[in-house]
Amino acid sequence: MNEQDGASQTKGKIIASGVVGNVMEWYDFAIYGYFAIVIGQKFFPSADPSVSVIAAFGAFAAGFLARPLGGLLLGRLGDVVGRPHVMMISIFMMAIPTMLLGLLPSHDHIGVAAPILVVLLRVVQGLSVGGEYTSSSVFLAEHAPAEKRGFLASWSTWGAVAGILLGSGVGAIFTNLLTPEQISDWGWRIPFLMGGSIAVLGVWLRRGLKDIEPPKEGTAPVTSLVRDHLGPLGRIIGVNAGNGVAFYLVFVYSVTYMKQFDKLAGDIAFELNTAAMALLLLVIPISAWLSDRIGRKPLMLIGMGGVVLGAVPCFMLMHSTDPMTIFAGEAILAVFVGIYSGPIAAANVEQLPRAVRCTGTAVSYNLAVGLFGGTTPMIAVWLIRETGNPIAPAYYLLVFAFIAWLSIFAYKEKAKMAID
Repeated sequence: MNEQDGASQTKGKIIASGVVGNVMEWYDFAIYGYFAIVIGQKFFPSADPSVSVIAAFGAFAAGFLARPLGGLLLGRLGDVVGRPHVMMISIFMMAIPTMLLGLLPSHDHIGVAAPILVVLLRVVQGLSVGGEYTSSSVFLAEHAPAEKRGFLASWSTWGAVAGILLGSGVGAIFTNLLTPEQISDWGWRIPFLMGGSIAVLGVWLRRGLKDIEPPKEGTAPVTSLVRDHLGPLGRIIGVNAGNGVAFYLVFVYSVTYMKQFDKLAGDIAFELNTAAMALLLLVIPISAWLSDRIGRKPLMLIGMGGVVLGAVPCFMLMHSTDPMTIFAGEAILAVFVGIYSGPIAAANVEQLPRAVRCTGTAVSYNLAVGLFGGTTPMIAVWLIRETGNPIAPAYYLLVFAFIAWLSIFAYKEKAKMAID
């Protein structure tokens, strides 16, 4: 990258370009999760409401199951043709299906084609997300000085959480402004159509971005990964699986849980979740900043250790009819997830060399979050339905949190060190 490119590519623009794509990607996934009950009724109708919700979250999970393939395809492009190209492609791949979902006719109008089209749109979005988060994380980390890498890379995570918070906030606004009948008839479509405005901002911010150095000719990242880097890939999968389960249970599925099992009004459930997400956004950059001073691993061990110890007690608090008790449980988990999530973007990027970094982080991260995180809401509903125990999802979280906690010990600590 020459001096002129560097002058036009300020730190603020680099951070904003990394944040905006993740806001767009996760805003869409958030509003889908938050309107899952309505989407289940419209596109996956059933005499059993639980079956409709499971089916809606099944389509949600389909997008996540496509993420590893998206990570492989877009991650490889990132290593071969450059990070900025992938970041532009991924934002288009999310924006178009998001708006189409807001326009899609329901099962009542086009029959079985409706659920098929929902699943196809989620798959395209899953392919997009497979390249967006990790490519932007790599881009931010590679442009950061060693002593600030954790803090700057964390803005990709911050953007993802901000997108979900924005989705939660939009859901809360529409739930307050419209009646349940209006939400069911047409109101749920508006947040999906609004997603296009975020995409326009993303395209504008990402114009003219330059890589830290041009890709090397003859790069074969997939072959190199399989031959030389299976150990780091396994560690990244373990560390991110627990984080994915925690995130999607506590902040995406929780709104549905509060409405179905705590019998809270939709507006109250959205407000509680929005407040917990705001707390998470506050903790992430603080934890990332600390990781540049004392290391990634200590904070990650504290954060995931707190999730291990707090999973069952906090979920018991969340299963209540008192909004403040519910918020206490969600807020405690939000703090520990935030401590863990702050350093994780930089820690993931630091495990692999530049030539395979986009491909390796994309494949391993998306295998972890796609197979385990994205399926969590569906599995949570199924566990409660099969066991009759509304606390059952907490034990699922406990298992994956403990696996992640153990995996942290194998991570290479590279805080304050050159990335390559």
